[in-house]
Amino acid sequence: MKIFISGATGFIGSHLALRLADEGHKVHALYRNETAAFVLRHPNIRLFKGDILTYKSLEDPVKGCSQIYHTAAYAKVYHKDIKSIYRLNIEGTMNVVRAGINAGADSIVCTSTAGVLGASDKVGCCDENTARPKNYFIDYECSKAIMEEALKTVAASGTRIIIVNPTRVYGPGVLSDSNGVTRIMQRYMAGKWRVIPGNGSNIGNYVYVDDVVTGHILAMEKGKSGESYLLGGSNLTYDEFFLELALLTGKKYAMFHIPLPLAGIVAKFMLLLAGITGGSPLITPSLVRKYLHHWCISSEKASRELNYQPADFKTGAGLTFDWLRKNK
Repeated sequence: MKIFISGATGFIGSHLALRLADEGHKVHALYRNETAAFVLRHPNIRLFKGDILTYKSLEDPVKGCSQIYHTAAYAKVYHKDIKSIYRLNIEGTMNVVRAGINAGADSIVCTSTAGVLGASDKVGCCDENTARPKNYFIDYECSKAIMEEALKTVAASGTRIIIVNPTRVYGPGVLSDSNGVTRIMQRYMAGKWRVIPGNGSNIGNYVYVDDVVTGHILAMEKGKSGESYLLGGSNLTYDEFFLELALLTGKKYAMFHIPLPLAGIVAKFMLLLAGITGGSPLITPSLVRKYLHHWCISSEKASRELNYQPADFKTGAGLTFDWLRKNK
């Protein structure tokens, strides 16, 4: 069948496009960056240059497509114009949905984030029924939460829309901001990463990119319209995360727990510097505040309803290190 993918040059989108193309589907891939489009060289992938904020540029790519995967988003933690984050993640999403509906697509899967559920401190582990927080740490999460409400309204009117919520995705691929976990793994392997946030006891969830792609496809096949599905992997503390890296690489470095107040000061300086230089800070004060909390999630619903079965971190990280060694 013909399948449209927005954000096709992104970390998740590129893996999804290539998987579907390998399975014999004709993929209509939307891209903005000529340089990034090189990852999509495949006989079953047809490239369309466009922008999700420009509705007209979506009309040709979605023609004849029965399935729509919307993976495009502004996923960075910082933008000098905050309104742009909301425009891209809300207005851009609704443009894709409208284009898909007008083209007669049967189903739409939209990529969100597990961050919309907030921290898990008070609930042990978050799932799809966890009450949404009133405030978010970063605008990316807030914009995605608003996006989800808009999508559910459209789904209630009869359009089949399914939402998927990946956690911290890692694995082979371009080492972009969306693949930050793999960048940390790369730097650790090279002996260039020696810090652990806080006291190392805070929990995060890490999921291998191939499992996220599988989760998208399963959601398209089996997901219930208007529902969301958490696509997670392994819940690990920061100490456990770096211990696994040490065991997998055979390299155990002296690691330093960086006090979060100190990290906050560094983040404020980086934010100030970004305002002067026009660049982007590596870390922001709001992101540091996230490190004070647990982000444990359960993918039981996706497992039960979609037969989603992610690899454990040891397996996924092992494959990632194999790829990093081959692509030094």
